[in-house]
Amino acid sequence: MPDIIQLLPDSIANQIAAGEVIQRPASVVKELVENAIDAESTEIKLIIKDAGKTLIQVIDNGKGMSDTDARMSFERHATSKIRKAADLFSISTKGFRGEALASIAAIAHVELITKTHGEELGRRLLVSGSKVTKQEPCSAQSGTNFSVKNLFFNVPARRKFLKSNPVELKHIIEEFKRVALAHPTIFMSLYSNEQEVYHLPASNYRQRIVAIMGKSMNDKLVPIEEDTEIVSLSGFVGKPDAAKKRKGDQFIFVNDRFIKSNYLNHAIRTAYDDLIVKEAYPLFFLYLTVDPAQIDINVHPTKTEIKFEEERLIYNYIRVAIKHALGHYNVSPTLDFGSNSNFGNSIDNKRSFDQVNQEYNFKSDAGYSKPNTGGKFEKSNLKAWEQIYAGIQEGQEEQPTDIQQTLTVASKISTESGEEISKVEEGKPPYQIHNTYILTHIKSGFLLIDQQAAHERILYENNLSSLSSHQKLTQKELFPRTIELDNAKATIMKDILPKINALGFDVEDFGGKTFLIHGIPAGLTGSADATVLMERLIDQYVDNMELQLGIEENLARSLAVSAAIKRGKAMEVAEMKLMIDQLFACEVPYKSPTGRRCIVTMDMDTILRQFIG
Repeated sequence: MPDIIQLLPDSIANQIAAGEVIQRPASVVKELVENAIDAESTEIKLIIKDAGKTLIQVIDNGKGMSDTDARMSFERHATSKIRKAADLFSISTKGFRGEALASIAAIAHVELITKTHGEELGRRLLVSGSKVTKQEPCSAQSGTNFSVKNLFFNVPARRKFLKSNPVELKHIIEEFKRVALAHPTIFMSLYSNEQEVYHLPASNYRQRIVAIMGKSMNDKLVPIEEDTEIVSLSGFVGKPDAAKKRKGDQFIFVNDRFIKSNYLNHAIRTAYDDLIVKEAYPLFFLYLTVDPAQIDINVHPTKTEIKFEEERLIYNYIRVAIKHALGHYNVSPTLDFGSNSNFGNSIDNKRSFDQVNQEYNFKSDAGYSKPNTGGKFEKSNLKAWEQIYAGIQEGQEEQPTDIQQTLTVASKISTESGEEISKVEEGKPPYQIHNTYILTHIKSGFLLIDQQAAHERILYENNLSSLSSHQKLTQKELFPRTIELDNAKATIMKDILPKINALGFDVEDFGGKTFLIHGIPAGLTGSADATVLMERLIDQYVDNMELQLGIEENLARSLAVSAAIKRGKAMEVAEMKLMIDQLFACEVPYKSPTGRRCIVTMDMDTILRQFIG
């Protein structure tokens, strides 16, 4: 039998290794910026073109490299960080594997210009597909300048699966923020397509957090400082009313390295028990200093996972320290979570009936939008309801027809599974279960409607219609509201501003990171403060970017999710009737825009089987 096992060529082995280390442009940014920090740089400049697909350039003023070091840096397992196995248990640098530059050089065109301090000339290397094609002396500033061009040029399958530019830029900004938050004493800047996104002077931790997250963050922070034999803990946690329904501003750093740990996240979350609702996520920026010998960071190539020798003790220290910090600054539990617009599931919100009508776009006679029944599909839906149940109540007394009467419109539609949903007898109004579901009778049993999913579907289709027709009504604010976003979100906001205004907003770019809100869509004037509504819309839009929905669909979906009535909100009978009417006027009434079911049907035979089975 002939031999079949053979060594892979270095070029193939490097590409395989690159697949583990370099997953997308953000991975290159992380490795190059961390190398700049290890080189003791005090200034780091990151330049991006086309979300890193065309160019990723990192310029620093660090120690630089000699001729030999510059050449050796692209070899696999070549590193200046460790010398022997024991060094793995006392790592204080960002990198140590010696794989990053070799992996990058295997899948991109790389230009390296570097010079050590005190030298007159530097050196320039060109590397393509792991091969050094040129090495020559050149004039250069002290430090290192890495340019990575045409990422994945020789791995077309990997390049094809990269996301859109906004999505890849989002990941790059996330990596940049993590490094910048961990090292506030280093000046850092980020340019994307020749526009400056971040300009971060050397500062302290609090100033760096505010510079990245926006001025509004300053009032939300509670400082924390604890020192024990096992761990030193410092940083900031958010006040309870700053918690949100989405994971976002949550950062844990161990020895100035960003890490992910569900275990430590749980410790932080339990410290907020009784202070925030269970569906909310607190914000935090925690910096842990641990003896390197007590942790293992050699778990995964991305180095974001760490094993702790004293994990349980650290868990308890974090939980107790946060409770102490919140108590020391007299942060008491929020009594009325329903008044906090960051939480999507208000418990008891007793607004007037007129306010609720206005808030959820249900009022049909006061200048607000009527249910969207103008489309061909929608009209046929309503017509079918009327035809199927025309005369069903013949021989009975005529029922009242005002808004307190149950819906007289009857309908039959086919769901995706092929079942038919038919509508109710008159005189039996819908009612609410746990302020979450609407139960209404139908001829064969009953319908159970998820009120949040249903309203999301209604708003979603109305939003799509507005974006296509540009006829959405706007309710002007008495005085313009000012909103300041962080750099990343401000960049996104400027790109989609015309589409946002097409939804009925009246928002003006005021320069820099500031925007003026002159008005919001009519019908949403009671749902939340205009600035809060806009923040939630942008947050939801950013979250949806990974789904590659396209700008219009993403915006329509984001506003629907942000502004929809939430679970836990009490509704009047008239509101429920009008919601049912609007839902069955939708083109796809049985699914929310996020894919949740809006309607569950239960016939009498099924109910009977539950009792005799």
